[in-house]
Amino acid sequence: MSEFKKSGAFAYIKLFTAIAVWGGSFIATKIAVREISPVTVVWLRFLIGSIILGVIARIRGGLKIHTLKDGAELLWLGFLGITLHQWLQSSGLVTSDASTTAWIVSTTPIFMALLGWLLYGEKLSLPIFSGILLATSGVFFMVAKGDFGSLLSGNFGAPGDLLIVLSAPNWALFSVLSRPILQKYSPLTVTFYVLFFGWILTSLQFFSMQGWREFSLLSSAGWGSIIFLGVFCSALAYILYNEGVKTFSSTQVGIFLYLEPVVATIVAAIVLSEPFGWPSLIGAFAIIAGVWLVNKENASPKNPS
Repeated sequence: MSEFKKSGAFAYIKLFTAIAVWGGSFIATKIAVREISPVTVVWLRFLIGSIILGVIARIRGGLKIHTLKDGAELLWLGFLGITLHQWLQSSGLVTSDASTTAWIVSTTPIFMALLGWLLYGEKLSLPIFSGILLATSGVFFMVAKGDFGSLLSGNFGAPGDLLIVLSAPNWALFSVLSRPILQKYSPLTVTFYVLFFGWILTSLQFFSMQGWREFSLLSSAGWGSIIFLGVFCSALAYILYNEGVKTFSSTQVGIFLYLEPVVATIVAAIVLSEPFGWPSLIGAFAIIAGVWLVNKENASPKNPS
């Protein structure tokens, strides 16, 4: 077993497991929001995730915050990364397909490149610009089901598609703004407080709408989805992912991330019977090619990271 761990194969398994779990999160959320409100789903999910990560962080001595300013920064990140982001995604999934959601979310590196250019003056080269246009076209093609005329008439796919599209730049903003605090604290500490503060802020809406009354509406499948989201997607996948990335470069890890929407598409087809027609296929290829161009150019030493 020790030789297996040393070989690097164990790290591959950890990474693949984390990506597969995250790919399944869209399907689990889709199942849960069929039975209860998006706010209650987010509240339950991150209650579980915060407890698990809190215990792990305490064991590893990662609960200390040095200054009030750092606490305020983590609170703001909790709002962006959990309260707002998860509300956008779970609310969007009420009407959007889980597979479409996963592909749209995979465009996050595109928005990170744009924000890096706007906020930090990072270079926006021709390949990056081309990748942005290509991936954006793929998203529009996918949500329009190949009918661009419907977009021009104001019909932006399913009602939830627009919320999902907004979640991608929001996550990119969260990721970019997380850079400074990650220079001061470990990823485990930052993730715990982001989850915890995000859950606290979600609690304001949860209690105002008396979300606990919805618990009785959850079926066994609904509870199973919530537990999967809380235990595996919000806690264990994060741990596996960070342990796996210790072995590989950012470029290698990026290749793994391409698997997330693929897993989501396969699971959604099996569990939810979601169709994946030719417009979605063309859109997916355009998104992959666009994101690959952006990541490839950003990985080059001539571009600031």
